[in-house]
Amino acid sequence: MPGLTRLLAKRPVSGVSLGCMSLSHGYGEKSSSEYSEKFLNKALDLGYTMLDTAAVYGHGHNESMLGKFISQRRNEFFLASKCGFGQKPDRQPSINGRPEYIRATCEASLKRLQTEHIDLYYLHRRDFNVPIEDSIGALADLQREGKIGAVGVSEISAADLHKAHAEHPISAIQSEYSLWTRNAEIEVLKASQNIGAAYVAFSPLGRGFLTNKLHDTSQMAEHDLRQTMPRFNADNYPANLSLLPAYVKLAQRQGCTPAQLALAWVLAQGANIIAIPGTKDLAHLEENIVANNLELDSDIMLKLNDLINQHTVHGARYSDRAEATVTTERFNPKD
Repeated sequence: MPGLTRLLAKRPVSGVSLGCMSLSHGYGEKSSSEYSEKFLNKALDLGYTMLDTAAVYGHGHNESMLGKFISQRRNEFFLASKCGFGQKPDRQPSINGRPEYIRATCEASLKRLQTEHIDLYYLHRRDFNVPIEDSIGALADLQREGKIGAVGVSEISAADLHKAHAEHPISAIQSEYSLWTRNAEIEVLKASQNIGAAYVAFSPLGRGFLTNKLHDTSQMAEHDLRQTMPRFNADNYPANLSLLPAYVKLAQRQGCTPAQLALAWVLAQGANIIAIPGTKDLAHLEENIVANNLELDSDIMLKLNDLINQHTVHGARYSDRAEATVTTERFNPKD
C-alpha cells in the first residue's frame, strides 16, 4: 500500500512500520512457525518496509523467524535489530554493553537473520557499568566492517543521546511514544531532530490501550509484560478506561479506527518520526498500515492532546525495576 514514507538512515521506509516482538516475546506464547511465515510475508505484501527485531526477543527466536521465512525477500525491507539487553532465567533485566559482547551478539544475529548486513543496529539499553562511548565505539567498528549500516540507541535521555552522537553519528533513537506516553516531548524528541536522527516510536498504540480492544486486563496471558506495568493494574486501569469513550468518538469523527487515530497522531508529531506498532494479529496488521495514508483534522488533533496526556493518564509506564534500566526523561509529578 503506497503512502507516507520517512527517512531512516537516509533511506525511505514506511511511516507505519512493524515491530516484530509480539510474535516471540512479551505478550504471551510464541506464534507457530506456520503462522509467523504467513504473517511476515503478509506484512511485506501490505507495504511494511521496515521490520524491527532484537536479539532478546524470544532469546533469538524472533531473528531466527525473520531469517527463515523472509530472508529470500531481503531486498524488500529495511532491517533493524538490537543488542546489549537480555534476561536472566528469573526474568531480571540483564544489560551488557561491553564491546566484546556487542560484537558476539551481532555475529549471532547475522547468522540467525541469514544476512550479511543489518541496516540499523541499536544499543538496546545503556550499560551503566560501561561508558556509553565504548559501547557506541563497538557499533562503529561493526559499521566500518560492513556488518551493520547505521547505529542507533534506545530508551536513553537527550544527554546520553548527545554523548553517543559525539562518539559516532546516531541515525535513530527508539523509545516509547504515544498519546499516553509523552516522555519524548520533554527533551529527546527535539534532540533527535537537532542531530538529524529518526525517532522510532515503539508502543504507539499504548500497548493495546489505544485500540479500544483491551477492556479486561484479567484476560492477559500469564507472562504478558503488561502485568508488571502500573498503568494496567487494578488501581489505575479503570480510571484510564474512562478516557476511551470520548477517544472513540474522535475516531468516529475522523472516520477511522481508534488504532489508526493513535498511529496518525504519532506520525503528525514530527517529520522524523516512524511508528512501529507491534501485533501478531493479521487483521490488526492490515488495519494499522492504513494510518500511513491518514491525515488528521486540526480540531481533532487539539482535542486528542487535551484528552489523553501525562496529566490525564493514571500510573507510571514502567515498574521501578524496569525504569531503572532506562535514562529516558520522566515528568515531574507537579508538571
